[in-house]
Amino acid sequence: MKKKTRRSGLLCLFAVLMLAGCGKSGATGTSGISEQGITAETGTQEKSSEDKKTPDDNTAEDMTANSSSNTEETGTEIKTEKATVAEQEVLSPGMIPVSADQLRDGTYEIQVKSSSSMFDITSCYLTVSEGTMTAKMIMGGKGYLYVYPGTTQEAEKAPEADRIPFQEEADGSHSFTFPVKALNEAVPCAAFSKKKELWYDRNLCFEAAALPLEAYLEKPYKDAKDLGIADGTYQVPVTLQGGSGKASVASPAKLVIENGEAVAEIIWSSPNYDYMVVDGTKYLPVNETSTENSVFNIPVAGFDYPLPVKADTTAMSQAHEIEYTLTFESAGIQ
Repeated sequence: MKKKTRRSGLLCLFAVLMLAGCGKSGATGTSGISEQGITAETGTQEKSSEDKKTPDDNTAEDMTANSSSNTEETGTEIKTEKATVAEQEVLSPGMIPVSADQLRDGTYEIQVKSSSSMFDITSCYLTVSEGTMTAKMIMGGKGYLYVYPGTTQEAEKAPEADRIPFQEEADGSHSFTFPVKALNEAVPCAAFSKKKELWYDRNLCFEAAALPLEAYLEKPYKDAKDLGIADGTYQVPVTLQGGSGKASVASPAKLVIENGEAVAEIIWSSPNYDYMVVDGTKYLPVNETSTENSVFNIPVAGFDYPLPVKADTTAMSQAHEIEYTLTFESAGIQ
């Protein structure tokens, strides 16, 4: 009887141990399933991330890095590239078109804006000759073989002789010499990618703001004498354009007319401007403390026209001159 009880006890103990072992194995198995589930989820996430990567992602990266790609080269990239590389506005408010017949013959360095950061223009030289204008655009890369003054549809149908091929400069950079009908206007430009063998639509704006006054046959604005503004102190609305768009100036600005000459007080939204350049002359701040927003007294050559100025900022790691325009509105003078 004792042996049977002892045997039963041993069987019960064995059963308990087995159950404990199964429970332990079950916990380990559950943990293993959980870990596998996390790994699978991560893998799924990684796969989803790859699946979300479109040919345009590769297109943008490839055109930037000039690296090889297995992306299928289809015409759909022309339509979808703008979704990857945001199109930029090339026109600024208040721009007034300038034609060749308003300018003296010569070559002038100007600024040009592109609607696409992929079409990078590092410098531009405008040549005016006998009523026509051409712009030599120095490119920041070598990804384009041709440009065409029109849309991609027009470029595809145009004779090959009408394409404008790149020229290699002495330093190895590429340039395109492009016809310009007018400054301060949006101009369509199709650009042919060497790698993708596709045309891409761009908009360009060749800006007149950097032109020196001597480039004009007649001054493009009216000054205080032309407008008949009497000597005195006034307030004038002023608009700032250029730079990153983060800076601003106080408007209206104080305007002093003396002997027909106009001087405006420009108050910046930052204390980090240490000088301005207007028509080749440097002007220093007139306020004494560096903690106050930078204030300058500068001449106003004319009204109702974007006057080019430069302002040097010390807010960056190195001092840097930034190009702006200031437009003083004569109708708002009080």
